[in-house]
Amino acid sequence: MMPEISRAWNGFIDLPRELEEGLIEIGRTLPAWNMEGAFLAGSTRERYRAELVAAPLFDDVRDRLLSVLSGATGGYAVVRLGRIAQTLGIEVSFLRLATAILSEVAAPFQPFCRWPLWKEIGTNLDAKPGLSTGTGYNAFHMDLVNATRPPDYTALLCVRPDPLGAGASILSDARAAVSRLTPSSRTLLAEAAYGYGSFFDLCDVGEEYKPFPVLDGEPTNLGFVRFTAKMLAEPGLDEAHAHAARELADRMVAGQVSFTLQRGDVLIVDQHRWVHGREPLGVGQHDVASGERRLLLQLFLRDTGATGPIAS
Repeated sequence: MMPEISRAWNGFIDLPRELEEGLIEIGRTLPAWNMEGAFLAGSTRERYRAELVAAPLFDDVRDRLLSVLSGATGGYAVVRLGRIAQTLGIEVSFLRLATAILSEVAAPFQPFCRWPLWKEIGTNLDAKPGLSTGTGYNAFHMDLVNATRPPDYTALLCVRPDPLGAGASILSDARAAVSRLTPSSRTLLAEAAYGYGSFFDLCDVGEEYKPFPVLDGEPTNLGFVRFTAKMLAEPGLDEAHAHAARELADRMVAGQVSFTLQRGDVLIVDQHRWVHGREPLGVGQHDVASGERRLLLQLFLRDTGATGPIAS
């Protein structure tokens, strides 16, 4: 009888020890990846898949992951690779393995042309507190909200949690929050009245979308909930549309979940359904050495329409 896959709750996926041991050996021998434009090359995805499917119980874990991400109550998952990270270190071998696993969800790509496939999100004491690299509250948002084709998934790998014990990740089911809005607010949010951010040096995310509707895809519910709390501070936003966005923000906060990522955890978020953010880091960051502060790596995924086995 095969050992059962352990899951602490619906979104956390702990790997069986047998699979961890197999993945450690695979990680040591995976070849370097190749890129085709902004995307991980199909030949690399095929090679990585061939290695992964040979690992014991990998198919079960992959199926569980895809089920969590696509389920009616799903939309995000945390794959716990901490023991693998402890053995391999979060270096080249580990990143190849993490990339291979994420390739089973969708196609990895680099929308920021000037940054590598895995983009670093460190802790910058000089950054504005609310930014992803800042130390304060990073309010709910989706990534690349002002692109016509944002990444379908965002993935965050924890290299170092905040040593002061704070900085929990927060998530909220954006579509559930929308369902609790008044009809008048939904009407306003479906209008192209919002804007945020600059748009330059980007690859394979379409064109700049400004102004944009928050409810992109109504009434089919198939598009994005294009939300970032930072758009509320943009000049020119009228009070009626701002009020509707604040109502949505309140619903998101009321329905949020939070947890603290640990070293080796990989958070995967379906941007069509969930928004994410971060609680403030612990007070006293100036007393923490720069090389010990919170550090994440981010990778983006594009759904190419085939989340199952790669076509041969």
